[in-house]
Amino acid sequence: MAPEESAEAALLLRSFERRFLAARALSSFPWQSLEEKLRDSSGSELLLDILQKTVKHPLCMKHPPSVKYAWSFLSELIRKHEAIHTEPLDELYEALAEVLTAEEPTQCHRSYLLPSGDSITLCESTAIISHGTTGLVTWNAALYLAEWAMENPAGFAHRTVLELGSGAGLTGLAICKMCRPRAYVFSDCHSHVLEQLQGNVLLNGLSLEPNAVALAQHPEHDTANAESPRVTVARVDWDVVTVPQLAAFQPDIVIAADVLYCPETVLSLVGVLQKLSACQKDQRVPDAYVAFTIRNPETCQLFTTELGRAGIPWEEVPRHDQKLFPYEEHSEMAILKLML
Repeated sequence: MAPEESAEAALLLRSFERRFLAARALSSFPWQSLEEKLRDSSGSELLLDILQKTVKHPLCMKHPPSVKYAWSFLSELIRKHEAIHTEPLDELYEALAEVLTAEEPTQCHRSYLLPSGDSITLCESTAIISHGTTGLVTWNAALYLAEWAMENPAGFAHRTVLELGSGAGLTGLAICKMCRPRAYVFSDCHSHVLEQLQGNVLLNGLSLEPNAVALAQHPEHDTANAESPRVTVARVDWDVVTVPQLAAFQPDIVIAADVLYCPETVLSLVGVLQKLSACQKDQRVPDAYVAFTIRNPETCQLFTTELGRAGIPWEEVPRHDQKLFPYEEHSEMAILKLML
């Protein structure tokens, strides 16, 4: 294979690998590029390589995606192969047979590869809305905010981060693994989300502190030489949490991703941001960043309007170029920096 063709095949494999590990929509896979490669080749090496980078990937063998997803992917891969080559590929059918005999669990896994060679694996609900909450799956703005944080690690290094509405935990886990914060507080208000968050933190090799307030009150933990930050999971209900409770976390930086999904949550978010503006640490209030997907412009407009009413100035963070994670290319996302 010529060097140029080899590089193209490597990019194609990488694309399939990243999308399958993250269980992205099958329509987002580069099927057309695969078909072109299959037409130009009489062998089955590329399909076997894709099999090893997806269904047979070590991460998937240990933490599998949903059975339905793996079945749909393999079925499409077989269709693409048989549309061009008449000879069936036994390895594809053997993999499909293994998937068909597996039971579909209520939880599945998504994995994301990091530039360091490490990875993040999340246990998520197989339903978009489960137990009455959207916090059990990873949303696009969480991936976008994680990318931005990894592009700006100095903003998080040796600082205490409080995340509002952590959901499945992707953003925080990326920051913990790549940005060297001193301490990280994942927070949410739904019991099922908090339980899943704790599981995902442990699944990714981090230790949990039993109490977020104790974590903040004992800063002697030296992360300049520590391999991982002090991590805790806290219940924070935006509508009832008090200024002293928020101040006890002693955050240097506050973040939130994909939490602007209805007017009620917008009002609650602005309310908790107002409370955080009263939390001073060393005579300064925390920095704050909110990332969101622009699904409904009216909801986004409501957020900026309510920020103005609350006296919280804001500015849009320039778009970053670092595309590390697979998410919908057409999604319009933004990050606002808030001056609390």
